[in-house]
Amino acid sequence: MDRSPTVAGGVTPVSPTSPVGARHEANGGHKRKRGSLTGADSSPASTGAHDDDPNEPEKKRQPGVKRACNECRQQKLRCDVVQDPFQSCSRCNRLKLECKIESNFKRIGKRSKHAEMEREIERLRRSIQRARAQGFSADGIDDDDQQLHSPIATSNYTHTRNPSLMGSDEAVSSLLHLKRGGSYSVPRITHELENVRLTEDAVNQLFAEFFAFYHPFIPFLNPQQTPDQYYQQHTLLFWAIIAVAARRYQPDPTLLTSLATPLTHLLWTTIGDVPTSYFVVKALCLLCTWPLPTSTTSSDPTHILCGVMMKTATMIGLHRPNHIQDFSRVSVELNREQLQDRISTWAVCNIVAQSIGTGYGQPASTLYDWTLAIKPNDEGLLSLSPELHARLQIERFCDKVSKEMYSNVSDPRGVAGDEHRAMLMRVYRRDFAELQVTVLSRQLSPVVTLHLRAANLHLRLAGFFDSNTTQGYMDDLMGLWRATTAFLDEALGDPRRRA
Repeated sequence: MDRSPTVAGGVTPVSPTSPVGARHEANGGHKRKRGSLTGADSSPASTGAHDDDPNEPEKKRQPGVKRACNECRQQKLRCDVVQDPFQSCSRCNRLKLECKIESNFKRIGKRSKHAEMEREIERLRRSIQRARAQGFSADGIDDDDQQLHSPIATSNYTHTRNPSLMGSDEAVSSLLHLKRGGSYSVPRITHELENVRLTEDAVNQLFAEFFAFYHPFIPFLNPQQTPDQYYQQHTLLFWAIIAVAARRYQPDPTLLTSLATPLTHLLWTTIGDVPTSYFVVKALCLLCTWPLPTSTTSSDPTHILCGVMMKTATMIGLHRPNHIQDFSRVSVELNREQLQDRISTWAVCNIVAQSIGTGYGQPASTLYDWTLAIKPNDEGLLSLSPELHARLQIERFCDKVSKEMYSNVSDPRGVAGDEHRAMLMRVYRRDFAELQVTVLSRQLSPVVTLHLRAANLHLRLAGFFDSNTTQGYMDDLMGLWRATTAFLDEALGDPRRRA
């Protein structure tokens, strides 16, 4: 029996005309061999002479070789694509896929694809964290972040390789704006205090609420200034305004509670550094008027802060605005507007200190010196607005009542004797009547009228210290009842009772 020649190593070459090759052609000529020792092309029709042709720039397959498209090769499915002339396969047409044949295509296994997706998800998470650290925020970003845990839920798998993948910045931008329909107006965090972060819109809204609802009670700040200007003056003043406005902030009712601890840290840190700016005094005026929430009365530091406010004001010379140079180690020159601001702040310090002393039942740390002995709209350099001047008159009346009627050193309770108190009551009733005529004739805001009613109530409370045998006992109780109802009518805003 004749034998075919062999090559070195004992390997029998297979030709297209050999019986083995014939069987291969019969079983399916479209199948390819994995390789040969000669390094020829995978097509069975390839020949060594064709590969060695120097005039051929690249290898070409024989016309009879049939290849599947990329999509069918990825899924290991039969493909009926026609190469010449090119016609898409039925599967790609049915699924609306891009039918193409690429010589450099390689199948991507599920494991490698999932690993690549996991790496991309991790990159996106890090990019989102960097975006958040830079102050970017978007509604629904948490939902998008949760969806990143599922590679299948967030990726549309495409079998055709794309040489230019989406960058991480573009992916983060897509996530941030996904639920905004492509809008690129992302709210940016502009101010942050520990774990409290506020956007520009929230800050503007809080400042608008402060000047609309809280500023009329102590009108000494400038509504024309922007939030950034207040922040530049002092961070404590800025966050004090935010804390006051947060008391009735509907978009975030928990803002005041969240801000209490960080603002308390900032407050005591500022006090510990020995403040030399009168903007800190302004912040203390606000925080004493509207204290931060506390769990118990014994832990309320308002009375302590009130003393710090007054001592800081006198240390930096607010009570001597014309001689501010005596309280500074550097040269200071103030214009008319700055002088006016300082005298108004000093007046508010005394107003707040007296209100706290009266409300808490403690001696007020006020200082009614000659600087406050001015009238509204004076032609001089220093003057007070009618609102602040009226408030100052009311608080000075309360101070006089407290010192004369509740500071008797010979009584264990500190209350004046019955006869002395009856005499003082007649004097102070007359003084209050004059004060009431003066204040009401100016037609000021309801806030001033409310404090005027409170001053009358403070005076009439002395009736509780009378004994039932004291002359005029019933008259004092009736006067107390009328003062109480007048105050409640003013506070509740009943226009009929006001008239």
